[in-house]
Amino acid sequence: MEISTGPICSCSKENQKIYLEWFNFADSDGDGRITGSDAIKFFGISNLSRQDLKQVWAIADSKRQGFLGFNEFVSAMQLVSLAQAGHEIRNDILNSNVDFGNLKPASMEGLDALIAKKKRSSKLSDPDTNGSPPVQTSPSVNWFSSKSSKKVPLSSVTSIIDGLKRLYIQKLKPLEVTYRFNDFVSPLLTNSDFDAKPMVMLLGQYSTGKTTFIKHLLKSGYPGAHIGPEPTTDRFVVVMSGTDERSIPGNTVAVQADMPFNGLTTFGTAFLSKFECSQMPHPLLEHITFVDTPGVLSGEKQRTQRAYDFTGVTSWFAAKCDLILLLFDPHKLDVSDEFKRVISSLRGHDDKIRVVLNKADQVGTQQLMRVYGALMWSLGKVLNTPEVVRVYIGSFNDKPVNEAAVGPIGKELFEKEQDDLLADLKDIPKKACDRRINEFVKRARAAKIHAYIISHLKKEMPAMMGKAKAQQRLIDNLADEFGKVQREFHLPPGDFPNVEYFREVLSGYNIDKFEKLKPKMIQAVDDMLGYDIPELLKNFRNPYD
Repeated sequence: MEISTGPICSCSKENQKIYLEWFNFADSDGDGRITGSDAIKFFGISNLSRQDLKQVWAIADSKRQGFLGFNEFVSAMQLVSLAQAGHEIRNDILNSNVDFGNLKPASMEGLDALIAKKKRSSKLSDPDTNGSPPVQTSPSVNWFSSKSSKKVPLSSVTSIIDGLKRLYIQKLKPLEVTYRFNDFVSPLLTNSDFDAKPMVMLLGQYSTGKTTFIKHLLKSGYPGAHIGPEPTTDRFVVVMSGTDERSIPGNTVAVQADMPFNGLTTFGTAFLSKFECSQMPHPLLEHITFVDTPGVLSGEKQRTQRAYDFTGVTSWFAAKCDLILLLFDPHKLDVSDEFKRVISSLRGHDDKIRVVLNKADQVGTQQLMRVYGALMWSLGKVLNTPEVVRVYIGSFNDKPVNEAAVGPIGKELFEKEQDDLLADLKDIPKKACDRRINEFVKRARAAKIHAYIISHLKKEMPAMMGKAKAQQRLIDNLADEFGKVQREFHLPPGDFPNVEYFREVLSGYNIDKFEKLKPKMIQAVDDMLGYDIPELLKNFRNPYD
């Protein structure tokens, strides 16, 4: 089953050339983006109603980035053409039977004269791009490499993501650096962390069909994929878009500036040798990146014999991912100790978790009811939440459903569940920008709490004598110190980090060297959360609202 993930439509080469010229005219900054203010000026000459143009923008900017790239602009112009022909502009129009390839260009009143006038007045004699769409270049590309702390003006921001980058550099990163947030919680963010495609991580015990699930969605295997009844995937594999099919070793991936995996270097060479990136050209991978994980094994020796922190790695990916799929099959319902630790490490990302009961056609209807009940009971003991987690039931592979086992009712159920899960996946690119904002706000709150903890520990240290004893006392009574911070600053207890993990990291530091509380830095982050981010979202909402 196809997953349509964006507004990009087919378009004849003649129309593409026309739209490219229009795009370059409408793009006032020349950065490959049509912003809301650009759109109001340009789309106004189509003579459509404000309501129609509001719907055109909403469909074309389905990812809610606050701007249109060239492909989204082409979609918008095709929608304008349809509206001018009397079609109703609905959300599902791009998936309808309209022949977009033979659509006539939209009628834009006086546009040719405006373009000719702009060409005459332009002093630039350079030829235009050679028939190819302009590359979107964000003005924020060099922000992260710059060592200067000069302010980036608001006028240089042309998207929500750019705005978040600016706020991070100016207001959040100084707080993280001052209080060593990168050592305790999460590595500092880079440009590629903001620009990365949405990610979906698959977790489960061995042979629950994780790799087959990805193969089923891509309708082909990916480079380096192994499938079998025994534990076959022995490494973390990131499956992403690329110009050709190839596998890139983990050490190489982790140092590439254009990939969002630099933070994985903290897990050492032992992990990076069990990590790789698998690239291939595929339309779905242009919108979503998949993370295939090693099968979680049972037994205590698996925890002690892994050469790297498996739970720490899954936790790192969980923070970056937009969706986490926990896969089970009817014959592997037990939640092993390691799997329990992995699920516990997903704390704080509950909204991303979906459970898939895969290979469900291997049992009959009566057994499936019992299996489903047993799975819910097992998950209830691990997730520790009163809410019931969403469980998709199906058989996600390329084989037809075993109707002899499940019957016609079971087959119909599987097809509906499969459609529901695919709809969830289809929504990921559309919600990616909202998710990025959500994760950014969560990170800002975590950084504030971290700063309060670190500065509190510093304050508790004596000025002269007995520093070693005082440090040991603070480390031993860390839970009590967390309680003091929580009460002093009225913070939610659920937002505090794991005490044991924090104690482990803290023992390698000299608390006396930490910084005191800097209220101006805290205030800057508070202002960012209270004023800057709401203002940013307001600036990049639908321009016709």
